[in-house]
Amino acid sequence: MTNTPDTPGPEKLLPGWLLLLGALTAIGSLSIDMYLPSFPTIAQQFGVGSNLVQLTLASFLVGLAVGQMFYGPLSDRFGRKPPLYVGMTLYLLGSLACMVSQDVTALIVSRFLQGLGGCAGMVIARAVIRDRLGTTGAAKAFSLMMLVMGLAPILAPLIGGSVLKFWGWRVIFGGLAAFGLCCLLAIHYTMQETLDRHKAEPLHLGRTLKQYGRLLLDRQFVSYSLVGGLMQGGMFAYITGSSFVLIELHGIKPEHFGFVFGTNAFGLIAASQINARLVGKYALDTILGRALWLPAILTLLVAVLVACGMSNLPILLIGFFGYLACYGFISPNASAIALSQQGKQAGVASALMGTLQFSLGIAAGIGMSLWHDGTALPLMVVMAICGASGLLLHRFVARPEHRRLSQAAARA
Repeated sequence: MTNTPDTPGPEKLLPGWLLLLGALTAIGSLSIDMYLPSFPTIAQQFGVGSNLVQLTLASFLVGLAVGQMFYGPLSDRFGRKPPLYVGMTLYLLGSLACMVSQDVTALIVSRFLQGLGGCAGMVIARAVIRDRLGTTGAAKAFSLMMLVMGLAPILAPLIGGSVLKFWGWRVIFGGLAAFGLCCLLAIHYTMQETLDRHKAEPLHLGRTLKQYGRLLLDRQFVSYSLVGGLMQGGMFAYITGSSFVLIELHGIKPEHFGFVFGTNAFGLIAASQINARLVGKYALDTILGRALWLPAILTLLVAVLVACGMSNLPILLIGFFGYLACYGFISPNASAIALSQQGKQAGVASALMGTLQFSLGIAAGIGMSLWHDGTALPLMVVMAICGASGLLLHRFVARPEHRRLSQAAARA
C-alpha cells in the first residue's frame, strides 16, 4: 500500500525500503570511489596520461546527468519500478563492458553507459521518498539514507585498493556488475510501487518540456537545487582530484588511500545522522544556512595557504574533512526543500534537480582537470568557489524566496 505524503517519517531507524533506496543511490558513489585507487595503474597499462583516465570519471558523470532527464518523466508515467529495470540492466551491461575494455576510449564509452543506467536508481529513489513522506520526513529519510550511501566512500576505496593489489582493476568492475545484479533482483522481489497509476498522465514530449520549463521558473526549486549542486560540485572536484593530490603528490599508497577517503566519508555520515535528529526540532532552512558557512570559509582559507606555499598534508585533510562533513547537513535539507512543492511531478522534479546538480559536478571536475598544474591549488580553488557560491546563493536568493513563499502560505 502506498503511503501518503503526510507520513511523518520512517517508522524505524532504517526500514527495508529505505535501505534499498540507499543502495540504489549509492551506486554513483560506489562506481566512482571503488576504482579511484586504480587511476595510476589504468594510465600505466593503457599508456596514457592521468588526465585521460580522469575523463572516464567525467564520462560517467555525464551519463548520470543526462540519463536522469529521461528516467524522471518515465517514472511519473509508468511507475517507479519499470524504469529501474531498464536502468539497472544497462548499468550491469556497462559494468561488464568496462571490465573487458582494451583501451581508454572503450573505457570512457563504457563508463558513460554505466552512468546512463546507474542514474535510474538515484533519481527514482528521491521520487519514491517524495511519494511516501512529507517535507520534514523526507529530510530525515535523506539523512538516514546516508547511513547506507556513506558506506560506499568508506568501504569502496578500501575494497578497490585491495582488489587492485591482488587481482587488478578489471575485477573491480566485475564486482560492480555483481552489485548491479543484486540491486536488480531486490527491486523485483522486494520493492513496492509507490506511484498511484490512476493519477499517472500520458507521456507527451511537449507536456514534459513544459513541466521542465515551469520547474526552471520555480525560484525556490531552482535555487535550492543549485545550492545543493554547488556543494556537490566541490565534492566531485574532491573525488576527481583527491587521488592525484593524496597518492601522487603526497605519496599515500593506493591501498591506504581508502583510509583517508573513508575518514572524510565517516564525517559525512556522522553529520547526516545528527541532521536527522535536528530536523524535527529546527527549521530545515535554518540548519542549512548555518551549515553552509564552514565549508566556504574553510576551503577559502586552505586555498589561500596553498597559493602562498604554506600548506601541508594535515591542512589539506582538515579542509577536505570539514567540507565533506558539512555536506551531510546541506544535501538532505536542500533536496527536501527543493522538492517540497513538487508532489504531483516528483519524478520530473527529481530528474531536473539531479541533472542540475550533476552538471555542476561535471563542470567543477572538468574545470579542475583543465587547470592541472601539478599542485593542490586547482582542487582547493574549485572547492572554495563552490562553497562560497553555495553560501551566497542561499543567503541572497534561496532563503528570501523561501521566506516569501512561507509568509504567503501563512496569510492564505
